[in-house]
Amino acid sequence: MSTATQQHAPKVGFISLGCPKALVDSEQILTRLRAEGYNITPDYDDAELVVVNTCGFIDSAVEESLDAIGEALHENGKVIVTGCLGAKADTVLKHHPQVLAVTGPHALGEVMQAIHAHIPKPHDPFSDLVPAAGIKLTPAHYAYLKISEGCNHRCSFCIIPALRGDLVSRPAGEVMREAEALAQTGVKELLVVSQDTSAYGVDVKYRTDFWGGRPLKTRLTELAQALGELGIWIRLHYVYPYPHVDEIIPLMAEGKILPYLDVPLQHASTRILKAMKRPANIENTLQRIQGWREICPDITLRSTFITGFPGETEQDFDELLQFLREARLDRVGAFTYSAVEGADANMLADPVADEIKQDRLERLMALQEQISAEKLAAKVGQHMTVLVDGYSDEGLLLARSAADAPEVDGVVILDGVEEAKPGEFLKVTIIGATEHDLIAE
Repeated sequence: MSTATQQHAPKVGFISLGCPKALVDSEQILTRLRAEGYNITPDYDDAELVVVNTCGFIDSAVEESLDAIGEALHENGKVIVTGCLGAKADTVLKHHPQVLAVTGPHALGEVMQAIHAHIPKPHDPFSDLVPAAGIKLTPAHYAYLKISEGCNHRCSFCIIPALRGDLVSRPAGEVMREAEALAQTGVKELLVVSQDTSAYGVDVKYRTDFWGGRPLKTRLTELAQALGELGIWIRLHYVYPYPHVDEIIPLMAEGKILPYLDVPLQHASTRILKAMKRPANIENTLQRIQGWREICPDITLRSTFITGFPGETEQDFDELLQFLREARLDRVGAFTYSAVEGADANMLADPVADEIKQDRLERLMALQEQISAEKLAAKVGQHMTVLVDGYSDEGLLLARSAADAPEVDGVVILDGVEEAKPGEFLKVTIIGATEHDLIAE
């Protein structure tokens, strides 16, 4: 950065209190500030805002930190609080409600987020080649948001834990900062993904993190609530039907997040589910689905199923078909069982012949196609908001409704719309339907 640019760079004041661990935190924040082009100043008068890294270990340290915050507010007026006392946000806000933001200790990202919100990051062509949201391979108007890695399940057909390990949840504040950055770059839809989205935070006992100066639990309900504040579409994928998922449905009914749930059920025969090492109480799953629909009648339910799992009999498959008739899921994907090297299911007896697997797959999809056609036909005449994706190879203008995840679900074909840009929301009327798609104007 040139000398002239440095002279005009915004200035940040900094006060560091507490132990060596807090000092290291301060060094990291100061290093990031300088790397991003900010100047550091020891004077209140020169600073555009002041960061106070606090200590909260004993009462005297708390008092010293509160006094330092008060002095910075009196001398400068704009203060961001971080550090150990910041973990007790209520205490800080009780004494100094006018602070700009409060974060806990070791919260470099949170502090920088708060600083960016009040003093825009100086532009440097050498360091700004990569956008804040990172490089994305999806279209500009939607993105995937991975909230955890790995899985604690040991499904007999899956080797994900062997490849990626047990569940490791990302801190909620980190997830939210990425989500905010994506929204700021123009992303209109975030698709929340992981190996087991429902289990988010289990590994860290739902530890409290910080986002925007406030505490936020590393837990799916609280994360969904926070994501719902971004003003864009939020879609949940790979959500196992644990009881606490019920808490998310009201958010859908209130319009905070999309009324869409991707629940990977895999089968409906109790015997096969046990062989898969999956939750086997399918009656409870039907009751839960009914409860979700009572709370949010517009909810779209998607799932995936496997045909021809080792030991699957015609009776087992009939149970799966009967489940589909009763559950009337909106979106279904299915595939035939295929042995994966290292999976426990390879050791199971009674493998199913390939032609039987395929026959069952075709019968399942034929039933689901009929269900889908009936459900989509019932939407003719409805008004809905759709998100434009662009043109198909055949020149059709395509969009998606709240019921349509990209790549895996249907589309809304826009008829009579002369021009629309990807990422644009349109109000449309449904005028027709096929087995998988809607037609709108």
